[in-house]
Amino acid sequence: MKREAVFHTAKDNMCYQLNGDEIYIALMTGKDIKTVDIQWGDPFDSGIMGGAEKWSGKTEKMTEVLELENHFWWSIKVVPPYKRCMYYFTLSDGEEKVFYFEDGFYTEAGLGVQGRRMQCFCFPWMNSADLFETPDWVQDAVWYQIFPERFARDGGAKRGIKPWKHEEIKGVNFSLRYGGNLRGVINRLEYLHDLGINAIYFNPIFKSLSDHKYNTDNYYEIDDDFGTKEDFKELCDKAHSLGIRIMLDMVMNHSSFFFEPFVDVVKHGESSKYKDWFMINKFPVTLDRNTRDGRYYSFAFVQYMPKLNTNNPEVMEYFARVCEYWTSQFRVDGLRFDVANEVSHEFLKLIRRRVKAVNPDIYLLAEIWHDSTPWLRGDKFDAIMNYSLREAVSDFWLDEQQTTKQLEQRLNRCLTMYPEQSLRVMFNLLDSHDTERLYHRCGHDEDKFFQQLTLLFTLFGSPCIYYGTEIMMDGGHDPDCRRCMPWDEIDSGDHDEIIAQVKTLIKARKETPELKSLDMKFIDSGNNRQIKYIKDGSVLVAANADDAPMELEYRDVIFSRGLENGVLKRGGCAICRV
Repeated sequence: MKREAVFHTAKDNMCYQLNGDEIYIALMTGKDIKTVDIQWGDPFDSGIMGGAEKWSGKTEKMTEVLELENHFWWSIKVVPPYKRCMYYFTLSDGEEKVFYFEDGFYTEAGLGVQGRRMQCFCFPWMNSADLFETPDWVQDAVWYQIFPERFARDGGAKRGIKPWKHEEIKGVNFSLRYGGNLRGVINRLEYLHDLGINAIYFNPIFKSLSDHKYNTDNYYEIDDDFGTKEDFKELCDKAHSLGIRIMLDMVMNHSSFFFEPFVDVVKHGESSKYKDWFMINKFPVTLDRNTRDGRYYSFAFVQYMPKLNTNNPEVMEYFARVCEYWTSQFRVDGLRFDVANEVSHEFLKLIRRRVKAVNPDIYLLAEIWHDSTPWLRGDKFDAIMNYSLREAVSDFWLDEQQTTKQLEQRLNRCLTMYPEQSLRVMFNLLDSHDTERLYHRCGHDEDKFFQQLTLLFTLFGSPCIYYGTEIMMDGGHDPDCRRCMPWDEIDSGDHDEIIAQVKTLIKARKETPELKSLDMKFIDSGNNRQIKYIKDGSVLVAANADDAPMELEYRDVIFSRGLENGVLKRGGCAICRV
């Protein structure tokens, strides 16, 4: 038995409260393991611990198994009658049986040693205050990301503003302006509603000199480029009347060097009352070059994005009030935190307490590109931007040597990384303002484009499309992924066929509850490139990236491309009831 491949810890994604009654428990083993049982029960079933009593618990088979690249992931949900749970595992590889406790492995003979006390795993008490709760509405959300400067413009061209034109954007130019604004968004809310969108994620809208607004000058003001607070209030009210939620982008890892406290530090140096609001190592502060010399810390060595000291109680309080302001005054439904992995955990805990007190149903989302376990323990964020899932899906089509089995293993990894409460509200995306566009990454292959969208809309979590995805908009890496929306083409019907297909996918997502389920079983995965999985036992999702035709059995077709008489051709994709 490969004991070195066996692992469990009684916390995080391997042991947690699902709700007021259930505890989720998972064990990771090597692929040599054939069966796993769990012995669980109340720690005091046989008396108070420490005496001569012998505790055994009741035995249940762990039958839920997911295959990862090098491991099996076994899981079970138990309902402790007295809110506490003690447990250990029995593993068999068909030849050897061992017992796995917190303090190691034991054989049957080892368990019988007189006086030996094995250390069981333990979930001490299911405290309601510790339960990780996420907003239910996000499970039903279909997100649409808007980069405000390029989505839509209301009004004519002004001085310094380029004519609105869908064109390739070459080279970094943060002063480039096409004039997108909030009133332009207001004018297109009916379009988004008709598309099926019920949640909008806005890139930053606060006062800033750049086009992207990720270097904030004033956290309490809408940028003049975009409009006024009255415009934003009207946008929120109209969106809400259409059943569309609003999420704002909050940049609290760094500010701009025109943020008043930083201006004060540049002016007054060490005597500034704000000097500890930032991470400054050398005075006076100079702004003429990048920060690789360490004179002060900034985002990605960019001198005009000085890093905020989120360990400072004054900074924590200031930004807690900022979040409370936009949450209470404009009834925003979500806050997305930029570079969330670099700010202090204490700061994030405070933010969650404060904004959840204003709106318990608000969605708190983190931009984190790596394993985010420390941020998803119920005291900071509800979910992350799910780049792990994006890479799993994208890589399958980028690397034609990958098999369906490998895709299954990578998607299963995504399913096991975090608590179910968070998985259900993950923010799933295939492109964004930070990446090349999906159609570009697909090599302008329409079949690959729709195959990946089909997976996006049928996996756990909440799907997000970047503005223009519904017309298969092209665009390379930043800044080219931030082109203007071609409204003249859309309004003239040039993209109706593609839009209709995307609308069908969105409709399928919203009207087929099984697609939101965490229950996903791959069928016939192996060394082929034919994807086929069943959601919640009743909905088939298929995509054929293989040369061979793919035969499907189904009752009704919900969405399809390339499906004829039960055969899915290469490049085809389908969602069907079985």
